[in-house]
Amino acid sequence: MGIDKEKEYLLKAIGAFQRRFIVVSPKFKILAANCRLNGTAESEVIGKCCHLIFYDRQEPCDNCAVKEAIAKRKPTLMPKPQNTLDLDEMPCYFAYPIYSGDEIEAYVSMDFDLPTRGGLEEKLHRSNAFLRNLIFSAVDGVIASDIAGKVLIFNDAATKVFGYSVDEALLYLNVRDIYPDNKAYEVMRNLRSDQYGGKGKLQSYQVDIISKNKEIIPIFLNAAIVYENEKEVATIGFFHDLREELRMKEELGKTQLQLLQAEKMSSLGKLAAGVAHQLNNPLGGITLFTKLILEEYDLEDGAKEDLNRILRDAKRCRDTVKELLEFTRQTRQLMRPHDINRSLTRTLFLLESQTLFHNIEIVKELDASLPPVLSDIQQLYHLFMNIILNAAQAMEGKGMLTIKSYLLPDGDKVCIEISDTGPGISSENLPHIFEPFFTTKEEGKGTGLGLSLAYRIVQNHGGSIQADSVPGNGTTFTIVLPVGSKKT
Repeated sequence: MGIDKEKEYLLKAIGAFQRRFIVVSPKFKILAANCRLNGTAESEVIGKCCHLIFYDRQEPCDNCAVKEAIAKRKPTLMPKPQNTLDLDEMPCYFAYPIYSGDEIEAYVSMDFDLPTRGGLEEKLHRSNAFLRNLIFSAVDGVIASDIAGKVLIFNDAATKVFGYSVDEALLYLNVRDIYPDNKAYEVMRNLRSDQYGGKGKLQSYQVDIISKNKEIIPIFLNAAIVYENEKEVATIGFFHDLREELRMKEELGKTQLQLLQAEKMSSLGKLAAGVAHQLNNPLGGITLFTKLILEEYDLEDGAKEDLNRILRDAKRCRDTVKELLEFTRQTRQLMRPHDINRSLTRTLFLLESQTLFHNIEIVKELDASLPPVLSDIQQLYHLFMNIILNAAQAMEGKGMLTIKSYLLPDGDKVCIEISDTGPGISSENLPHIFEPFFTTKEEGKGTGLGLSLAYRIVQNHGGSIQADSVPGNGTTFTIVLPVGSKKT
């Protein structure tokens, strides 16, 4: 009873098989089948040749698995003669003999879709190609190496950062060579620790690398160790070049400093204007009554000398007040296109005959093709005169004064550089030189308003000014003025 039940289930399983399943004789006649053909019942195909029923052929098919199994007397797999775009599966026929003792009694034939090695290889190839494309298209440099340091992967971004070609890196470069001063061992030590994202990982780790031309480049490194059976077999790193970010941060810092300086100058300007107006009235009274005393009274020579000294000091105070008022003047009049080179040349013509300039060599490197700059010519004279005089005084009348003008690459700004060979400015004083009343000159030799006035003039013209100095190597003032229309 049990055996009959097993046979029943087996027959039901064969009948439920969704693909073709038939038993044929060595003469290709169908002995049993689980399939219907165009609505024909299984019983109607029994005793007929399979090649005639299924393919309307008088002879067995060329790729017949049964024919191959008859010839080889063993199970045989044959592909179906049909095209398919699915690389994951290959339609197949499978046939195997049914033995009765030592004799083959019949053959079973079935068809199914077999996962193919070729399909799997093609899929793997496509996956590898996609992964390779991802790595080589990455914006950061990607380097993979084996545990000995031999480079296995070196993408296009890495060639731009490190300066090696892909062939050079793969053939000759050891990954340890990209780190200066044996930093590679420090990187590996940190990579094996759990302090930078977990054991075997480095996240946002800043390190310097050395390029082919020996340039030291700051890098953000994300790296990992590749394990196989818990054994280190390789490392992979993503190298993000920080040079552009650091440059932008530096530019942002300079801009923030200029904004802070501008805000400070604005506040001090308002204060200076108020102080200047408050001083003008008493200074006028002191000057007036001192002159009256000198004119109306017959005084001793000592008294006259004292009064004249009062007049001289009052005049100094009045000149200081005049500079304060000039410093606070924010209106720009007579804005016209002017030749910067002509302004510089005229300023030098007025100054170079003075005794202070007799032992100073003046070098002019002026770009004759500069476009005109919309400016107030009187303010430009004042600007250049202040800076050139400041340079001559710093050199104490002996040295070299170099004046350059050129157009910046963007084409809409003119740059003027005024350099001296004086003692330079200390790092402590350099941030303060444009502040009103700040001076390193001896008492009585300056008000500390010259450079602050220069700063205000440049600001009023929509430009920028900065000083670069190394103590002992002179100072360079760089002025940038826009070529464009008047600032509104």
